[in-house]
Amino acid sequence: MGPMTDQFAPVVASSRVLLLLRRLHTLSEKQEKSWSQIFFYLTRLVRFLARGELWSSAADDHMRDKFVALEKDRCEFIYLLARAIEARNVVEAGTSFGVSTIYLALAVGQNVQLQQGKSVGRGGSAGKVIATEKEPSKAKRAKAHWKEAGDEVEPWIELREGDLLETLKVEEGMPQEVDLLLLDSTFLADDLLQPRLKRGAVVITDNVGMAKMLYRDFIGYIRDPANGFRTLTVLFSGGLEPSVYLPED
Repeated sequence: MGPMTDQFAPVVASSRVLLLLRRLHTLSEKQEKSWSQIFFYLTRLVRFLARGELWSSAADDHMRDKFVALEKDRCEFIYLLARAIEARNVVEAGTSFGVSTIYLALAVGQNVQLQQGKSVGRGGSAGKVIATEKEPSKAKRAKAHWKEAGDEVEPWIELREGDLLETLKVEEGMPQEVDLLLLDSTFLADDLLQPRLKRGAVVITDNVGMAKMLYRDFIGYIRDPANGFRTLTVLFSGGLEPSVYLPED
């Protein structure tokens, strides 16, 4: 299938990839709007308010087969941001079923093609998305989705399975400088990845409003200018926080 030719489409991709993304977003949205999932979120809120419980093994079990995918408009925003800053080295902390990773890989591949004249699909050290996922069943589903997306996506992704606090310590394959970091977890960037952030790198954190109880320490850190970041909250539902790394400004 040929490339998308609609000049108003925010994402440049083949019709095959766009159809895959449409299908995955539809499945994710249906899951998020189900009564069982709404009840789960309400239960988590009650447990936090009553006991101060942030998470549990039971919550992990419930989320094991859930997409936890960023909504389509957020993914498009992140894709365009990655294109705008010409990001070639991206880290995603919390890949789940790999939906947002597809957008990141599209952006990285297209940026490499633009900047270095590389053909999309050759991958290598010219640029990549380092994706992390601790749940084996989710990692398997993500890899299947990337394979279905094909050469526009799959060659640009390196998946690291396991606890990201361990897998991201592996030096082999890690870029010297990270252009963009996408967080959908309570992972703190300062103690592991911040030394790799290039000046002007963008850190994107989802659900800083809806799930601010999970991000309390991270939000306090990244909103303190002394730590080198300039940040704001974009008014997507639940809150999306892009932060630019500008040390010594």
